Amino acid sequence: MPRVSCPKCNKVETIQKSGIVRNKQRFYCKDCNYNFTIHHESNKQKARSKTSTSLQTSLQDIAKAIGISVSTVSRALHNHPDISVKTKNAVQKLANELSYQPNALAQSLVTKSTHTLGVIIPNLETTFFSSMLSGIQHVAAKAGYRVVICQSDESHRTEVANVQALMNNMIDGLLLCHTLKTDTYDHIKIQMKRGIPIVQFYRVNNEVATSRVFCEDENGAELITQHLIDKGCKRIALLLGPKEINISQKRKKGYLKILAKNKMVEDPELIAHVDFSQAEVVKAVDKWLALSKPIDAIFSISDKSAVQVIQYLKKKKISVPNTISVAGFGNEYTGEIIEPQLTTFDVKTVNIGEEAAKILLDKIINQDTSVKDITVKGKLIVRSSSMKK
Repeated sequence: MPRVSCPKCNKVETIQKSGIVRNKQRFYCKDCNYNFTIHHESNKQKARSKTSTSLQTSLQDIAKAIGISVSTVSRALHNHPDISVKTKNAVQKLANELSYQPNALAQSLVTKSTHTLGVIIPNLETTFFSSMLSGIQHVAAKAGYRVVICQSDESHRTEVANVQALMNNMIDGLLLCHTLKTDTYDHIKIQMKRGIPIVQFYRVNNEVATSRVFCEDENGAELITQHLIDKGCKRIALLLGPKEINISQKRKKGYLKILAKNKMVEDPELIAHVDFSQAEVVKAVDKWLALSKPIDAIFSISDKSAVQVIQYLKKKKISVPNTISVAGFGNEYTGEIIEPQLTTFDVKTVNIGEEAAKILLDKIINQDTSVKDITVKGKLIVRSSSMKK
């Protein structure tokens, strides 16, 4: 006698088999005069219980639960005309109940696209690069693309590793702003040979033939330098980044152009290249302060360093701007909250991000293979750090 209890009286000894109904064993309780079958968990219930222990519901789970093929489930979810409305509704209902989500990796193997853009930026310490990301994200989201972000932390080695990591995640294209220390570009050339669309922005390089998005480096430096001269400054020190980077070269060119235009002689002692660390910024300022012929202005091609200059001069009891005027480049938020507020050139960081994303998406979606150079227009912002009384 099977060890089966009656669901009404719970007795075991009064139970006997009573035939097969729909391929299930039927039982009879002599005491209760009650017929019943043992409940077995259905495929749908098994599928539902599976979701509580597994990470993701698959097409196979839905197919097994309903009793149809995996291909039928797939076509039903894609609204294929060969599948009946009844089957489509049943599949969609169970898919919703099981919280089914398409497998992005599996889809990418079929479509050859992940709808994902990779972005590598130097850091997120200030709003400067994060606002570029905002522009990229805005354009990408409107086009139905996701964004994966990596920070290089101003390390060439980390930049190279980030490129490889993003490629391993099968991105559709790469947006890249180089580090201050990037001096070789084989990691970019390799991906270009593979046909990966790449756009450089803000800190760009001429060695690799990708599309690029610039700010007005030279023109911005011209406007800042001319403004300082118009305010009576005659000995303008220039704080640059590493010699190798594009923005240092272009902004120095703009500075020298305006000196020549105003018949002012270039003084090599007034030009310093730094890595933008506070220690090197202070060292450069100390060197200028020790000159026998004093400076009356400092133009930093980085707002972050310009703010550090103001703080250091105030610490040394040097009046800004009456003794030394200070101007920056970039229009970071910190320039608005320092006292005195920082004169700067607004490079329009959000617009730079937007333009870079638009070019990359055009390459991906429309297969545009042309190489474009886009310059985003900026503007001079005059504040109190350069307004001598």
